[in-house]
Amino acid sequence: MDEIVFRQRTDLSQLNEAVAQIRDTVGNVIKGQQQMVDLIIAALLSDGHILVEGVPGVAKTLTAKLVARIIDAGFSRLQFTPDLMPSDVLGTSVFNPKELRFEFKKGPIFSHIVLIDEINRSPAKTQAALFEVMEERQVTVDGHTYPMEAPFIVMATQNPIEQEGTYRLPEAQLDRFIFKIEVGYPTLADEISLLTEQHNRSSLQLLDNVPRIINREEVAHYRNLVLQITVEQRLLEFIARIVHETRNNSSLYLGASPRASLAIVKAAKAFAAIRGRDFVTPEDIVDVVPHVLRHRIILTPEKEMEGLTPDELIQKIIKSAEIPR
Repeated sequence: MDEIVFRQRTDLSQLNEAVAQIRDTVGNVIKGQQQMVDLIIAALLSDGHILVEGVPGVAKTLTAKLVARIIDAGFSRLQFTPDLMPSDVLGTSVFNPKELRFEFKKGPIFSHIVLIDEINRSPAKTQAALFEVMEERQVTVDGHTYPMEAPFIVMATQNPIEQEGTYRLPEAQLDRFIFKIEVGYPTLADEISLLTEQHNRSSLQLLDNVPRIINREEVAHYRNLVLQITVEQRLLEFIARIVHETRNNSSLYLGASPRASLAIVKAAKAFAAIRGRDFVTPEDIVDVVPHVLRHRIILTPEKEMEGLTPDELIQKIIKSAEIPR
């Protein structure tokens, strides 16, 4: 009997080769954060923003710099503080005495990879300055609209320990992040490897040796490939059941929005592409759902007091939704 050979409808060979190179390159510098790297790659392919929560010193900033270097893109870093103003982020109009008119001076948000350190350190007025640019990829100042160059990704960080003097992000802004990545400490073996390889090199020297792997045009091409990934109707229904359950769960004060459903689809497509498939499987969906939903749902006060975590509840919801096979 002849062996059946399945051929992929979308050629993902170049994308998979680029992903492997990015993993190896980042892995040579950062140890023990493979999941964070994969999620950042998926966000890049999905055209989504990322919220990273982790204690200081787990390579959040260094990872963002690495990604910008790898894709040969612009990088800017903003340190959010209580006295930061929206104009410090977006830019401001400055009077030009020679031409007797105001000129818009772009702020640091005008880049490709924008790292916002401790995004919850600034008050609501400055946080709100990100609403338009994160959703619509444009900035409107004094009645003029300034579009962002692609790719444009905001990678924001939060410290989960020190909460004094912080301002909780509003739900509408959290909803604009495709993933919330929780970064833990490396394992003992990874930390030993880190110390062995980097004890005599600075972080600047590490970045000097990072090669450019892909350019912005290739990123746009790979994003188009991801859009072509197939998702069966039964899997779309599976995603809808998961998100719908968050809105009817007695343990939740706030469920996920329709934007969450769309984010799961986009992220699952990216995971499938990264794994070398031109179709989404239930496993792709199950793997991305916690990262897409954990910042979009709010537990009731009673469940928080009982010690229930968003991730634990998300796993229960996934199981109750009957994973299609």
